[in-house]
Amino acid sequence: MTTARDIMHPGVECVPAHETLDRAAQMMRDMNVGSLPICGPGDKLTGILTDRDIVVKCVAVGKDPAKMTAGELAAGTPVWCDASADESDVISLMESNKIRRMPVIEEHMLVGMISEADLAQHLSEDKLAHFVATVTAAPPSKGQQTH
Repeated sequence: MTTARDIMHPGVECVPAHETLDRAAQMMRDMNVGSLPICGPGDKLTGILTDRDIVVKCVAVGKDPAKMTAGELAAGTPVWCDASADESDVISLMESNKIRRMPVIEEHMLVGMISEADLAQHLSEDKLAHFVATVTAAPPSKGQQTH
């Protein structure tokens, strides 16, 4: 059985919730990643920050990334999986939430992340194609019927 631990890349670094978005962007650049988990007090996972979040929710609306914090963009309850979760459960969770990055938790600690690139290395072509089609599918427009 393939588990989340088998798929994830370990050694994930959090951006503290109190950190400014300009510093978070520098961290992403230095680590060559497009997202970082946001951690609050006690290294508790409070969200995921993406490079797109910084652009769309800060810069594009005229806010200053040197003053806005990562924690201000941590909305809702983050979706995560346990390190022992089965591959099919991980994929199902990511598809149903339409997310491309999944934090992996073990004994209440963040131990890794699963990205689309990680999935590409571990899934069959058919499973990967289904995942990409499901996660990237646009939601129906208002008034549009779904079948």
